[in-house]
Amino acid sequence: MAEKKLEAVTEKRGILYEIARVLANILFHTLMPVRFHHKERLLQDPPYVVIGNHRHALDPVVMAMGIPRHQIVFLAKKELAGNSKFLRNMLIRLHCILVGRHESDMEAMRACMKAVKMKKILLIFPEGTRHHEGQMEHIESGTSLIAMRSKAPVIPIYFERKLSLFKVTNLYVGEPIPYDDLLAEGINTDTCERMNERLRETFRTMIKDAEQGKN
Repeated sequence: MAEKKLEAVTEKRGILYEIARVLANILFHTLMPVRFHHKERLLQDPPYVVIGNHRHALDPVVMAMGIPRHQIVFLAKKELAGNSKFLRNMLIRLHCILVGRHESDMEAMRACMKAVKMKKILLIFPEGTRHHEGQMEHIESGTSLIAMRSKAPVIPIYFERKLSLFKVTNLYVGEPIPYDDLLAEGINTDTCERMNERLRETFRTMIKDAEQGKN
């Protein structure tokens, strides 16, 4: 009998996801405290896309804790699983869509669109890996393509610092990034690059506001 293919996007949240979310709720209220700013912006009904800078391996888990009502589907690089089938299956059961870096991955794109169609929240770290300097200045080429094809609201979230023991990490949730004008021109290389620049500019402003205490 053929082995049933695991799907990252499912109707209900998986058991592993729920366990991780409960553990995260304990961890991020005690040992590695986090504080959301403007969390109400994440309370709208899905589907929507969350775009965040990436500083720590546990960043996706923070988001799963911070949005408890809905399933979040994460984009994660295939390299995380390496050659391990066990790790690969575990990541998929945690609702991770595995995607190859620096390559066009149509299967991942279809999974992202399925997530939007099923009214999930899609979480993307556009830098493709963890960065500690020059936040969001390098954006993977597929980020804007996915965001624009989803036609869903795009909400930025800025991790002020790397998650750390006994130090509060502030997470700033921004207003949805408008892009209807770009959609009206069609989705192509030019509009995707302009969307990327819009993402960069949004994070430059959020970083500046956080440094000046305006958030």
